[in-house]
Amino acid sequence: MGREEQIINERKRKLKELKDLEINPYPAISNKKQTCSECLKLKIGSKVQTAGRLMSKRELGKIAFGKLKDGTGEIQIVLQEGETPDEMRKISKKYIDAGDFVYISGKIFKTKTKELSILVDEIRLLTKSILPLPEKYHGLKDEEERLRKRYLDILTNDEVKEMFLKKAKFWNVIREFLLKKGFIEVETPVLETSAGGAAATPFATHHNALDLDVYLRISMGELWQKKLMVAGFEKTFEIGRQFRNEGMDMEHLQDYTQMEFYWGYANYKMGMELVEEMYKKIAKEVFGKTKFKSHGYEFDLGKKWDIYDYESIIEKYTKVNIYKAGKKEIMKSLKELKIDFDPDVDKWRMVDLLWKYCRKKLSGPGFLTGQPVELAPLAKRMEEDLRKVQQFQIIIGGSELGNGYSELNDPIDQEERFKEQMKQKLAGDEESMDHDKDFVEALKYGMPPTCGFGVSERLFSYLMDKPIRETVIFPLMKPENYKELKKEVKKKS
Repeated sequence: MGREEQIINERKRKLKELKDLEINPYPAISNKKQTCSECLKLKIGSKVQTAGRLMSKRELGKIAFGKLKDGTGEIQIVLQEGETPDEMRKISKKYIDAGDFVYISGKIFKTKTKELSILVDEIRLLTKSILPLPEKYHGLKDEEERLRKRYLDILTNDEVKEMFLKKAKFWNVIREFLLKKGFIEVETPVLETSAGGAAATPFATHHNALDLDVYLRISMGELWQKKLMVAGFEKTFEIGRQFRNEGMDMEHLQDYTQMEFYWGYANYKMGMELVEEMYKKIAKEVFGKTKFKSHGYEFDLGKKWDIYDYESIIEKYTKVNIYKAGKKEIMKSLKELKIDFDPDVDKWRMVDLLWKYCRKKLSGPGFLTGQPVELAPLAKRMEEDLRKVQQFQIIIGGSELGNGYSELNDPIDQEERFKEQMKQKLAGDEESMDHDKDFVEALKYGMPPTCGFGVSERLFSYLMDKPIRETVIFPLMKPENYKELKKEVKKKS
């Protein structure tokens, strides 16, 4: 029998003994009045009633020490002969282990080593733990185990906990920024009958009650929020989950949090000003700085942002002029650069691969502008060059960390672009958009000039200098018995 199994059996024995003594090891009432951090701020001699998880426990004859932890911090507890009732010391020694949740009452005092602590006069079990916590100095080292048992990772690693507190602040700063600018928060459907608002592969499912095949949304309600512009709302935003059934790497996940705003009577240049202000506010309020090192890049969000031209950047780094070059020339360039590509997709999908290669040369922060109309079916054309659209993408650390544009509000142009997207979809391009006739009909009633913008939690992961999966509180994981389940499915089929 291994050590862990012995510990588990011993705790189960204690659990049974407590129940036999009619002591409830899982009571509902805690009587907690102060948090651990509040206890640390009180004067010596103050009476306290607190509760939390006992992270460690040391019995040293006539005195015992423990570390009590709650959501606000840690404080030392001390059970001492002559000060703590004998009955309490016996209960603690016999039934309470590290990992248990306990109620503590006592008074604040300083130990001989000058550590502010609680001298216990009552200790009561609130939750008996059966499995032992990971050892403090070894913890969860295996990456998959850390992500699978994230609750233990957070419990035993304060840096991980702080990251998720910071992430909550990240979204709150964005929300408060937009609310102060006069935007209203809205909720749009997660299930849609056509996957619109972005170029991405959707997850498909079936709605039993309506007997409909539906998709999980691939954008944060882009077409719905633009319908709200038609309805007369002028500033809307949504923060929520969206889903793309695509690859998984350091920057991409299949389900993630995104924010999108739509601003009536504004264009992409106004959007750029607003977004730069918002990103600088995020940097200062969430991270307390504007200079970052991330993913091998250094950048300062506090400086004046650069402007990058799509056509010029590609020509600078690949010697290819995207408007003069044909598909064969672009394929040749991709081969020379050793970039994988699908020869069956159209020229502009290949051009986008060239851009992604060039993007890695830019540390930013800056705005990418002048994208081809073929790659932005929902954006308004530039009046001075109809081949390009009024789009801006945020370039930071060689990555795209935000995307916005002057929204296309010409229903005829929009319908033609949707038809072209459907041709590409039928030709095998799974990322092309569906032809959303309802949206085109809404546009025919008239939508004001509008700027739309979206940013995902990839921005947070970049500013943390971590892979995006590491910054998700509970990332999707294969079941531990995945191989066995797969074999079972094969047998049944």
